[in-house]
Amino acid sequence: MLSSLVAKRLITGMCQAVWRPAFTGTVSSRGYKGEAPDDNKADLLEIPLPPWEEKTDEPIDIKRRRLLYESRKRGMLENCILLSLFAKRYLNTMTDSQLQQYDRLINEPSNDWDIYYWATEAQPTPEVYQGEVMEMLKEFTKNKNHEQRLDAPSLEYLEKETQ
Repeated sequence: MLSSLVAKRLITGMCQAVWRPAFTGTVSSRGYKGEAPDDNKADLLEIPLPPWEEKTDEPIDIKRRRLLYESRKRGMLENCILLSLFAKRYLNTMTDSQLQQYDRLINEPSNDWDIYYWATEAQPTPEVYQGEVMEMLKEFTKNKNHEQRLDAPSLEYLEKETQ
């Protein structure tokens, strides 16, 4: 019982620490100083990620389900919304080649902001990710029909497709 009480206090303390404002007075409560000119970024940690490997023997229906999940569960909300809506519209009609391009595009880059900046054309897309799917994503991102895109789509549409 004592250990559960201690654990509860630790968790409560962590939650409070996480929700504490980033700035208290004039001193930042965070370790990273941002893009200040004198920032040598010595406080950044480089976490090695395993290289992306294409799943060549994956059945296409499993690949589509995995890519749908990976489109919805991103490191940032903007990409969760953008990629999940893109996947809802195009994933079920993509060819094997397009699925391969999409898989690489959303899984090989280690920084979700890169994908977002490429899709919004805020930064040039590296040659390795240029292709039919990237062009489809850029066009989709322009939102020419002015659709309201405030959240990822519910999964109810999947039930209708299987009936």
